[in-house]
Formats: sequence, C-alpha cells, structure tokens
Amino acid sequence: MEAEIAVSQNSFKIVAKSWFENKKSTLKDNYTSRIMGRLEKDLFPFLVERPINEISASELFEVLRKIEARGAVVTAHRRLQYCGQIFRRAIANDWATHDISANLKGALKTANHTHFLSLKDPKAVGELFRAIDAYTGNTIIKIALQIAPYVFVRPGELRRAEWKEFNLDTGEWRIPAGKMKMKEARIVPLSSQVIDFIKGLKLFTGKGRYLFPSMRSDDRPISDMTLLARLRRLGFSKEEMMVHGFRSIVSAILN
Repeated sequence: MEAEIAVSQNSFKIVAKSWFENKKSTLKDNYTSRIMGRLEKDLFPFLVERPINEISASELFEVLRKIEARGAVVTAHRRLQYCGQIFRRAIANDWATHDISANLKGALKTANHTHFLSLKDPKAVGELFRAIDAYTGNTIIKIALQIAPYVFVRPGELRRAEWKEFNLDTGEWRIPAGKMKMKEARIVPLSSQVIDFIKGLKLFTGKGRYLFPSMRSDDRPISDMTLLARLRRLGFSKEEMMVHGFRSIVSAILN
C-alpha cells in the first residue's frame, strides 16, 4: 500500500503540477492557463499516471514524435523543454535521479520558427514600410503598424499599450512588470517619429484606456489577428512577414 501511494505521489502528472504551481507565480494569468492546457493536450494523455522515475527516454521520444507527426515541430521542442523542467523539479525533490529529456537533445526534427518570420532584405523592408505609410484604411491600425518597428516590443505589449503608460514630454513609455513576459518593468524610449504618431493617435483614442482599442469594444485592445490581417491585405504573405517579425527585422538588419 505504501509503495502504491509513493508511486501515485511521484506520477508524471503530480510532479508536473508541482512544477506548474511553482512556476505560475512568475507568469501572467492568461499564460498559466495556456501552459496547463498544453500539458493536458500533449503530455498527460500518454504520461499522466506513469511514475516519473520509470519513464524512459525512448518513451518520452515516442510521445514527442506524436506531436511532430501532426506537423507541430516547434511545439514538440517546446514540450521537450517543459519536460526538462519537470524532470529537474523531480530530481530536486528526490522523486527522480535523472533528467531523461537531456538524452533527447538533437533527436527531434529541426524546429523552424516560421511564426517569427520577417523580411531580411533591406529593400523588401523598405517596401513594407512604404506600403504601411500608403495604407488608407483604419487609421488606428495603420499607426500601430507604423510604431511597431520603432519600439521593438512584442506584439502583445504594443496592442495592450495604455495611455497612462506614456509620457510624451520625456519621450518614455513605461511598461509595468505585470505586462512583461519576464515580469520586469521596461522603459521604452520614444523617438520623435513615434511621438508624432502618438500625438496623431490621441485625436482618435486619447479619451479611452488603450492606444489601440478593439473596434468592437473600447475596453479591449485590438487582437493580434487584426494586425496580421492588415499585413496580408498589404500583400505580405505568411511566408514573408508576421507581426512578431518587426522585432526580428530590427535584430537581423541592425546586427
């Protein structure tokens, strides 16, 4: 009976939930729910009741190959990273003696991070910027796309920007820690171009909470899909440019 209790306490699911509870205090609420959903979808159905110290590298590899088989290679790599953290949590509590995920380094297909795709040719980037400047549709969305390459922030940080975070006199955008992925506040310097864009935007949304409110509700920011759809209408395919790609453009060209 005692052995059965020990196995239950040291099951992959129990250890994974222990890791999750320890980790979620450093993450935003919406991100924590996504992590648990990923565990329940991709790992728990195959490993849920297995004693963590009895799971072999080949067994874990077969689980990850199921994810690969549906074409989600990047996802398989990320689930392997989760497993590494979970096994290290088990080792720290004497529930396991070895991190088997380390044995799978290089075993998965090479991840192609297509969702971060961006233009790398300076001429193509110039075409993108000219296309944005020439866009005659929704002014709020146009300004969001114009600001993106100047501030180097993640799409979610840009979309959720609030007026109270900006000081145009000092040229600063102060993003609170609660909005940042790493839970550290950030000060974004604003160029003269961005300040001009924001002053123009203030005529449209300055009385609300968000710089870029949803067209359906002023209480919510625009969605990532809204910005993505505008890039497609400007003629840039998913193989050429994603919203997150503005950060990649900066990294690639400046480096």
